Amino acid sequence: MLVIGERINATRKRIGAAFAAHDAALIQEEARKQTDAGADYIDINAAYSPDTETGLMAWAVETVRAVTDKPLAIDSASPEAARAGLALLPKGSAFLNSISGEQARLDAMLPLAVEFETRLVALAMDDTGMPTSTSDRWRAIERIFTATDKAGVPRDRIFIDPLVRPISTNPEQCIQALQMMREIKEKAGGAGTVVGLSNISFGLPARRHLNRTFLAMAAMAGLSAAIIDPLEPDMMTTVLAAACLTLDDTYCMNYITAHRAGKL
Repeated sequence: MLVIGERINATRKRIGAAFAAHDAALIQEEARKQTDAGADYIDINAAYSPDTETGLMAWAVETVRAVTDKPLAIDSASPEAARAGLALLPKGSAFLNSISGEQARLDAMLPLAVEFETRLVALAMDDTGMPTSTSDRWRAIERIFTATDKAGVPRDRIFIDPLVRPISTNPEQCIQALQMMREIKEKAGGAGTVVGLSNISFGLPARRHLNRTFLAMAAMAGLSAAIIDPLEPDMMTTVLAAACLTLDDTYCMNYITAHRAGKL
């Protein structure tokens, strides 16, 4: 399972203040900590304000790349800001977060994925709005695949987000999301799955317990990648343990190595 570290997100109060102040030291500290914790990608969301996002994205990419060689996930709804970040990265190295089945978003973002040869987070929604059923999700996914296939994007570079909803308000959506992970693994021609993990626990106390339990369940359902806080207590331990139990860690060597390094 790929781990995408989510902490450099300008919508978080502390990080937003760092973006506003161009506090490179704080942003770099977050990048180093997530790298040391085992993140495979470092996500960058520079959406502090619409007027400054493009410039801040370029600044943040350069700031983070100065302290880590981990590839980056460029997280933006703005094609201008996404391009500013992707243009600074080696072609083929980045994640682009995100496209969806919404026509305007496909038109704006899919050309960037093609030009920069990115991996893609693809939200399972279309112009009818947020999905409420597996059939809604599959309708959006088929619309996405029609566009990505035509554009020549390989399925194995597409990671479908089934759109996990908070169980505090949509308890049935957890079961649907897990079912979608299983179905995508079986039916989507090599496409993977990705979730913004903490959405599952929004509005509830002691969220870390729900987050880790859901991650383990999702791993068994075939989850390919997760956007998570790798510094959350025991989160990376859960990632390593799940890899053993789902046969992603041959002979548990990564788990054993982490134990020897004192990371468990």
